[in-house]
Amino acid sequence: MEDDGPAGRAKRARVAEESERTPEKQPGPSPRANFLKWDTEGVCAFLCARNFGKWAPLFRENKITGKGLLHITDSHLKELGVSPLGVRLDLFHCLQKLNQTFVETMKVFNDPIHGHIELHPLLVKIIDTPQFQRLRYIKQLGGSYFVFPGASHNRFEHSLGVGHLAGCLVRALHERQPELQINQRDILCVQIAGLCHDLGHGPFSHMFDGRFIPLACPNKKWKHENASVQMFDHLVSSNGLEQVMEQYGLVLPEDLFFIKEQIEGPIISEENLKWPYRGRPEEKSFLYEIVANKKNGIDVDKWDYFARDCHHLGIQNNFDYKRFLKFARVCEVKEKKHICTRDKEVGNLYDMFHTRNCLHRRAYQHKVGNIIETMITDAFLKADKHIWIEGANEKQYTISTAVDDMVAYTKLTDNIYQDILYSTSPELAAAREILHKVQCRQLYKYLGFTRPTEKIEKEEYDKLPADVAASTPQTSVEVNLQAEDFIVDVIQMDYGMQEDNPIDNVRFYCKDDPTKAIKIRKDQVSQLLPEKFAEQFIRVYCKKTDEKSVEVAKKYFVQWCIARDFTKPQDGDIVAPELTPMKASWMDCEEKEEKSQHSKNARELRKSRSKLFQN
Repeated sequence: MEDDGPAGRAKRARVAEESERTPEKQPGPSPRANFLKWDTEGVCAFLCARNFGKWAPLFRENKITGKGLLHITDSHLKELGVSPLGVRLDLFHCLQKLNQTFVETMKVFNDPIHGHIELHPLLVKIIDTPQFQRLRYIKQLGGSYFVFPGASHNRFEHSLGVGHLAGCLVRALHERQPELQINQRDILCVQIAGLCHDLGHGPFSHMFDGRFIPLACPNKKWKHENASVQMFDHLVSSNGLEQVMEQYGLVLPEDLFFIKEQIEGPIISEENLKWPYRGRPEEKSFLYEIVANKKNGIDVDKWDYFARDCHHLGIQNNFDYKRFLKFARVCEVKEKKHICTRDKEVGNLYDMFHTRNCLHRRAYQHKVGNIIETMITDAFLKADKHIWIEGANEKQYTISTAVDDMVAYTKLTDNIYQDILYSTSPELAAAREILHKVQCRQLYKYLGFTRPTEKIEKEEYDKLPADVAASTPQTSVEVNLQAEDFIVDVIQMDYGMQEDNPIDNVRFYCKDDPTKAIKIRKDQVSQLLPEKFAEQFIRVYCKKTDEKSVEVAKKYFVQWCIARDFTKPQDGDIVAPELTPMKASWMDCEEKEEKSQHSKNARELRKSRSKLFQN
C-alpha cells in the first residue's frame, strides 16, 4: 500500500476513530451543563447522544424542554408512547441520572440532630437571604432559655431540620409508590414550605404571637403563620428569586400558591368548594399533610422540634420519626389520598402525642419560664410606643405594628430585648426596670396552681385578675391588693386537637392489604390510654414581691378557689390553714374521718368538763 504521507495517515486515523465510535460517545449536550437551559432541540440532541434518538420526535412534538425533564415520570413516558417497558425504564433512569447532576451543587449542613443533610441549591439561595437569616436571632423556645440553659437553639436550625425532613418524607413516598406521580417540582416545593414555615415568628417565638400581640392589639387576628406567608412573598420579591425558581423548574405562580398553602392553609375562602387549594389538584391532597398536618397533627414540624428540643432541654425523646418513614404510604380515604401508616404503629403514635404533652408540661409551660415571658411581655408593652422601626418607604413602625410591614418586621428579633435593657431613654425607664428584674431574677411571685371544674373561655381571661382581687379573705389581712397586682395564667393542655383524640383522624393499613385504609379505635389499643385529651389549669402570680404582700396574696388565691369551686391548691393547707376547712369538698375520706374524730373528741371533752363543774 502506497504511503500518502503524514496528512493521509492522519485522515485515515480520524475515519477509523469515527467508525469505531459507539452511539453513546457521539457528541451531544454535556450532562454536566445546566440542562434546565436546554430548548426542545437540546433535549432531542441529548436523546440522540444517549441512543434514544428514536423517541426524539415525540419530545419535539410535545415541545419538552430541559425544565420539563425535571418532572418526567414513567407514566408520562408511557403517555408519550415510549415502549416497550424495558426501553421506557432505561430512558427513565437516564433522565433520573440527569437530574442527579444537581447533587454536585448541593450544600451539606452538619446538624446535631439529623447529621449531615444535603439541601438543594434553590433552598440554599433562600437560606442566604436577610429574611431567612433573621431566624438566627429568634430563640426557638423563647423565655424557656432563662430556665433551661441548654435551650439556646434558634428558629434557624429548626427550619433547616424541617426542610430536610419534608424532603425525606416526600421522597420516601415517591420511591415506595411511583404511581402517586410525585415529581421533582413537588419535592422541591414541599422542602421550601418546610424551610420557610416559621419565617413569621417574632421575638421570643410563641411569646410574641401568644402573649404580646393579643395584649398590644386585641382586635388584630394575627398568627405567625400569616406573617410567614407575607415574609415568604417579601423574601422572594426582594431577592429576585422568581427567575431563579423558574430556572430550577418551578412553575409560577402555581408553585408559589402551593408553598404558601402548605404553611397557612387554603388561600381560597369559599367554604362550599370541594377542593379549596390552588397549588395542587385533589389527587395530590396527601402533599398538604407533610409540613403542617391540619387533619391529625402528624407532620415533620413536630418530628424536628421533638428531637431538637429534647436534645437541648435534656429530656428523653420517645418518638422515632425514622420508623414512621419506613411505614408511611398513601391510601385512599373517601375519595381523597391521605398519608397512612401500619396498624402496628398505633401505640407509637399515642406515645408521640404523649411526648408532646410531656414537653408542654415539663418545659414549654414551665411556671418560671411562663412568668419570665409574662414579664418580658409587660416590658414590651411599656416600650411599644417608644421604639420605632423603619419599614418600606421610610415609614416608622412600633413593635406591635411592625407586623404590618415586612421590611420593618425583618429587623424585629430577640435583639429588641437588649435594645430596651441597655437603653438610656427616659421613656423606656419602666420597661428597662422590668427587664433588669428579669436579669437579677427578681421575678413575680408564684402563688399556686388550680384546676377549674368547668372550662374557662378566652373571653373571661381579662376579667380573672379583678376576680381574684375581689376575693378578699374572710380572715383579717394586713395588705389590700388590687387587680393590677395579680397575673392569672390559664393554660390549655391537649394532644394537639383540643378535646379531640388526634388518632381518630389517622388511618392505618394492614400487612395483608396495604392499599386499604382502616380506622383503629382507642379501645382496640389499650385500656390505659387517656379518657380525656384536653385539660385546663390555672397559675396565679403576684407582681408585688415583698414577703407580707405575697403571704396575703396566697390567701386571696385560696379564697378565690373556694369562691369559684376550683380544686384545692397543692399547698393550700399550709398557706391558708384557716380557710381550707371551709370547703368540705376539698377534704378526702381520711381527712373527713380525722375531722369527725376531732369533733367527737372535742364534744366528749366538753361533756367531761361540764360534769366536772357540775360536781
